[in-house]
Amino acid sequence: MAATVTDSGGVRIIMEVIPATDPPAAQQASSSRLSTPATSSFRVHSFRRAQPKALGAIHIVTGIIRFCFGIILTMAEHDIPSITVASGVLFWLGLLLLVTGSLLVESGKRENILLVKTCCIFSVGVILSTLVATIIHATAIATNLPGCEHNWPHQLRVERCLDTDRKTLSDSLNLIFIIFCLLEFCTAVAALTFGYDAIKQHNYKRMVL
Repeated sequence: MAATVTDSGGVRIIMEVIPATDPPAAQQASSSRLSTPATSSFRVHSFRRAQPKALGAIHIVTGIIRFCFGIILTMAEHDIPSITVASGVLFWLGLLLLVTGSLLVESGKRENILLVKTCCIFSVGVILSTLVATIIHATAIATNLPGCEHNWPHQLRVERCLDTDRKTLSDSLNLIFIIFCLLEFCTAVAALTFGYDAIKQHNYKRMVL
């Protein structure tokens, strides 16, 4: 029994050639295949065109990097934390990326449409979170270092803020995080696009010729 799949005008046509030598056996085989979750399998196959394993790997790597920098910066700025550290964006976004990345990698191994739907939900969360994170990092770049505001005593501001290398390093890190946000945003959009396309596909009708 041979099968061909054709996409035409948003409709997926699946044709099976059944040998005429043994019609009852062929009909029985066809009936047994009707009971399998073929539709779900084809939907997941459509989602896999987005390479969910690669997209998940990107999320996992960037999530780990955010966690590592979050720990380092929290220890370095324990006295007067910056807005990046105080917001906790490096931790909660890093955790979200790790979970979403793990789901995407798992969806590349299993044929489960519910897993694809879950990936879409988490991808929406990543998209919204990266937008919020971008605003936080941009705000950190636009403002002075903590303790350098005009309402602080002059002697404290002079001692902390004369070191311009500190501000340069802080801005560079936030700029890197903004680039990561762009990468994570594009990755989540790609996963959501292919996932939504797989979910909205209608069940095909089997035609026996």
